[in-house]
Amino acid sequence: VQLQASGGGSVQAGGSLKLSCVTSGMIWSTFRFSRMGWYRQAPGKQREMVADITSDGDTTYQDAVKGRFTISRDNAKRKMYLQMNRLDPEDTGVYYCNIGTGSYSYWGEGTLVTVSS
Repeated sequence: VQLQASGGGSVQAGGSLKLSCVTSGMIWSTFRFSRMGWYRQAPGKQREMVADITSDGDTTYQDAVKGRFTISRDNAKRKMYLQMNRLDPEDTGVYYCNIGTGSYSYWGEGTLVTVSS
């Protein structure tokens, strides 16, 4: 199973970015019922959950990003997205996508997001 994240970059505070993550190598019946999520790791800090989405489309967000970030998924394309608006320098970090349940978990290589003030 492989996950490939893309869409990171450098923006000024207040700007927007949209991250994408595509999953490959997972059979459809497993993918369809998997939970997916975005995590980030800021310099010198531990990795933290940003947002996740169930197979049914139920979402959970970290308090700091509520109202600014939107997670979504397109099961037919095996993709997950993170629309990030009103970015803040505190959002700087490497963003990772994850797919899994309680019995398995896969991570992609991260994509760097840098927000300057």
